[in-house]
Amino acid sequence: MIAQTTMKRINALSHNLGGPVNLREPKRVRTFVKKVPRSHLTMDDSRQLIRSSGSIGANYIEANDSLSRKDLRMRTKICRKEAKETGYWLRLIDPGAEGLETERSLLLDESTQLMKIFGAILRNTRSSENEAR
Repeated sequence: MIAQTTMKRINALSHNLGGPVNLREPKRVRTFVKKVPRSHLTMDDSRQLIRSSGSIGANYIEANDSLSRKDLRMRTKICRKEAKETGYWLRLIDPGAEGLETERSLLLDESTQLMKIFGAILRNTRSSENEAR
């Protein structure tokens, strides 16, 4: 099992995610996608965006239920990768309207913040791993 101090650090960092799971971003992404003008290009990009944003929370749940430190780190890495992918799809989508550009910028900022939070979790689990040795 993962050491108590490691879990305390992770819980402190995860508080920034809005609780046990951050459902705020996937819901906001879905609202944003509904407003984006439809074309064959935006449909594919929108699907990928919805998948990657939802995957962040799903993998975060798995990370919290991890059986070992190695499993925790792997799931957290996946969360960070999904947050990075969400930013990629957000950059590709042409929002078509100025109001949507502002919303897209906010979502991009949120995905960047999530990447930083998951990176901090990875650094803290690595440092506590070194302390245990």
